[in-house]
Amino acid sequence: MQSGINVSKELQDAFNELVSTPSQRGIIATISSESLIPQHTLPSKSTDFFSDLPALAPLLSTTAASYIILRRYQNAPDGYVAVTYIPDTAPVRQKMLFASTRLTLVRELGTERFRESLFVTEKKELEKEGWERHDAHGALSAPLTEEEENLKGIKEAEAEAKGGTEGRRLETGGKLSIATSTEAREALGMFRVGEGGNLLQLNINVKDETIELVGSSNTDPDGLSSAISDTEPRYSFFRYTHQVEATEQSSTVFIYTCPSGSKIKERMVYASTKQGFLASMSSDMGIEIAKKVSNVDQKSNALAITTDT
Repeated sequence: MQSGINVSKELQDAFNELVSTPSQRGIIATISSESLIPQHTLPSKSTDFFSDLPALAPLLSTTAASYIILRRYQNAPDGYVAVTYIPDTAPVRQKMLFASTRLTLVRELGTERFRESLFVTEKKELEKEGWERHDAHGALSAPLTEEEENLKGIKEAEAEAKGGTEGRRLETGGKLSIATSTEAREALGMFRVGEGGNLLQLNINVKDETIELVGSSNTDPDGLSSAISDTEPRYSFFRYTHQVEATEQSSTVFIYTCPSGSKIKERMVYASTKQGFLASMSSDMGIEIAKKVSNVDQKSNALAITTDT
């Protein structure tokens, strides 16, 4: 699901200049004629990152998407942040195009240069307070040591296997410590802007430690249990359309399924990865979860969904 759009020589040259020019804070880029091109340059008047942010908002539109490349960490080889800005009022086709091209931007400019990648929909998220919220969110998900992570995963898997109240501890803690494949991230970007099917399924390749795309399809709540595997664990996203005060709205439901026959290592990996994965979906992909569901009722062949949690 890649867009086929590539970084232009002009954008590559502009990024190289940003890297070598302390008087520049960032670049605003867009898509034109099937290429990623530079649109504006954000000057740097201070070594303080936050001091340069007020000059960013006037360069952004409230109705058009942009990519923003910022030098956030001074003098660090990986001190850059790639921001995908897609306002809710942007045209649907543009949302789809920018979401499916965002990984190309980072990959072709050099993944090793970028410490962070963000997905935002409002200008205020790029103000000082927005960055502070982002930083605070990241601090809450601080990585555990390898020993702590392994112990935590084993305990959670054992608790889930036993059932009871201990199993509910899977809802807290953890950090995304395994990679998400390019195909999966691009599918998530499409899902975020309302494209593709209303059910997106992912699994974890335990051997390669990678979250991978299973597929995208369309179904309704009554068909979820037959659409989602009852033999293998899954992370699934379901776009649920419903009426609120006579207005049609769509909410995203995250469904975590781990059948009783799953291997203990699968249980451990899925359980210890889930919370960090969801945090990444919110902060990086811009996917807001309205409700989390831990299983699908196989007996009724349906999923009970409410929108108040």
